[in-house]
Amino acid sequence: MTDPAKGPAIRHSDGKHRCPWPGTDALYVAYHDDEWGVPEFDSRALFEKLVLDGFQAGLSWIAILRKRDNFRRAFAGFDPEKIAAFDAAKIESLMRDPGIVRNRAKIEGAVASARAYLDIEAATGFSTYLWDFVDGRPLANAFRSLDEVPARTPVSERLAKDLKDRGFKFCGPTIVYAFMQAVGMVNDHLIECWRHEACHAAFRSTDGR
Repeated sequence: MTDPAKGPAIRHSDGKHRCPWPGTDALYVAYHDDEWGVPEFDSRALFEKLVLDGFQAGLSWIAILRKRDNFRRAFAGFDPEKIAAFDAAKIESLMRDPGIVRNRAKIEGAVASARAYLDIEAATGFSTYLWDFVDGRPLANAFRSLDEVPARTPVSERLAKDLKDRGFKFCGPTIVYAFMQAVGMVNDHLIECWRHEACHAAFRSTDGR
């Protein structure tokens, strides 16, 4: 039997067709409608999403989404300067925080990533650095079913390698592609999903073209 979560867009009770992956979970649907795929150009917001995607490794995104407010509290609002200064005592306190994912390697990886972020931000700006990998414009796809969507691409592989070389952790090509989808560097809303064209429009409104 075909998994409906891997199939085409589904029609919801409000009459709108959506990508199948959020199902009907209200929080997940709101994230799909309001955030996922919208082009993000704020460096700090991009950093937060990349770190959270790293915490997602081996888990589901909805699990992280339900803990996102706790993560923001625990990680100083994802202020990279503050995270970069986390010491061993702070890491131990985070390991005792039931509101987040208590994985030492991922917590220490977030600290290392914050330090790498600061270097990139000072040199070129983190947002500029990331968006240069797609020439400053979202890559537009036209998939009709979720099983057509790749888990990784040559672009995500190049970006993942460069991030790793610069000191980022938990940034393999699959994680990076999920990140690219989420922040609108690639538009992977299915072609029949009502958000597909809306995300293109969101980019045009900020790009002026």
